[in-house]
Amino acid sequence: MSSTAPEDVARPLLALPAIEAFDAIVRGRRSVRSYADVQVPRRTVRDVLELAARAPSNSNVQPWHTYVLTGRHKRALTDSVLRYYDTIGRTVREFDYQPGPDGWEEPYKERRESFGEGLYGRALGLSLADVDDREFYHRRNYDFFAAPVGLIVTVARNPRLSALIDAGAYIQTILLSARSRGLSTCAQASFLDFHPAVRECLAIPTHRTIVCGISLGYEDAQHPIASNATTREPVDRHVTFLWDDDD
Repeated sequence: MSSTAPEDVARPLLALPAIEAFDAIVRGRRSVRSYADVQVPRRTVRDVLELAARAPSNSNVQPWHTYVLTGRHKRALTDSVLRYYDTIGRTVREFDYQPGPDGWEEPYKERRESFGEGLYGRALGLSLADVDDREFYHRRNYDFFAAPVGLIVTVARNPRLSALIDAGAYIQTILLSARSRGLSTCAQASFLDFHPAVRECLAIPTHRTIVCGISLGYEDAQHPIASNATTREPVDRHVTFLWDDDD
């Protein structure tokens, strides 16, 4: 099994000016859904999270708390969630920060469908009729796509909306901090689908809200799903410049 070694990512960055290095980290970050069976040092994960805590938060309240799982602890969470999945057979979310499949408006509906086609269709070669195979790959969400490290990010329940904004900055900093160390990641809203199982397994107190999971490890670049790539809209599609002509 081939993986992307950390030095393949991190070492070239050392020779770049700061702006170019940062740009390379941001552009190199992808949502990776295939991981090599290579352990990540605990010190490295700690460094990633220590840097992520430098993310901005409203009035510096720092509302986040992250659970880091490896080995038997990660397996226990996966077993718990899949048992809930198979028993309940439907999602049980504590709250929704996104609509259901039929609730998206354009242009977001088209972008979401294009993403799904790229992931399941082009990368994995699955059609809509391949229900069992799609289900198999969907269930891999709850094993953190076989990544050696799984994170569950939570925030304070009160005030939740403010804390969720802070969580976005914190999560992005985790992803970039990991990438700068040669690690790959995938932020996963899927763990919200069965939040009672996650909460019970990790003994998450009621004053905290589960935001997402994050897979963390070294990419298995040979897996077919590694070929999936996404695009971004040009800046003029998402930015309005109110700019004095003489500036």
